[in-house]
Amino acid sequence: MKSKVRFSIITPTLNSQKYISKNIKSVLRQSYKNYEQIIVDGKSSDNTINKINKLKNGKIKIIEKKDKNLWHAINRGIKISKGEIICILNSDDFFYKDALKTINKYFRKHKKLDYIFGAVEKKNRILYRLEKNKIFYKFNVYPSHSVSFFVKKKIHKKIGLYNLDYAFCSDYDFFFKLFSSKSFYGMNTKKNEVIGYFRSGGISESVSFVKKLFYEFKIRYENKQNILFLIILFFLLILNKYRNLLIKNLFIKKI
Repeated sequence: MKSKVRFSIITPTLNSQKYISKNIKSVLRQSYKNYEQIIVDGKSSDNTINKINKLKNGKIKIIEKKDKNLWHAINRGIKISKGEIICILNSDDFFYKDALKTINKYFRKHKKLDYIFGAVEKKNRILYRLEKNKIFYKFNVYPSHSVSFFVKKKIHKKIGLYNLDYAFCSDYDFFFKLFSSKSFYGMNTKKNEVIGYFRSGGISESVSFVKKLFYEFKIRYENKQNILFLIILFFLLILNKYRNLLIKNLFIKKI
């Protein structure tokens, strides 16, 4: 009898020829083997598909279909996944050898665990803190969405998939729902249990402060956060932004 798939690793791609081979090889080299990788390609026009096909085996599935955005691709992967636990591994990121083994250990030990964030490396820094209680006033409370986040598929069935209306920050919306609920139990790995490498330069890093702030507050508002609190928070964040800019400019002038 075929064993049930433990992990479903969703990898969205679009003209990802630069890093996709390293991504797939990092999955194939996992010390824990009960997984599938679902690569959802938005009709790449470069050499992405050829590179995938050179490494493809029975554990790798490919969907080639035009999508609306990153989250549309991820949702497609989740819908056809067969694993108990979902992970997103963006095409330019990669796992370390014992990533799945480490995460599986936590799910085995903590039977009620619904989700976990693993420590990740980014620009020679280790990101590992999960500060979910701070979600009410900031979104930067977890290491990363790609590489580090593992969630039981049944949680997606309760909360839903990623909202396509939030083109670059649908993960914020999902995490706001997840962290705001007392029904779900989550944790993070230790700092020395580094799961993989998270490459900088994602979509959210290229978005302006104003646009990012607008979407963050839209998410908060649509998730029914108190409007008076949101107004106060909005002005505090604006003031803090310009305070930091002022300090930076003064520092540059002194130099």
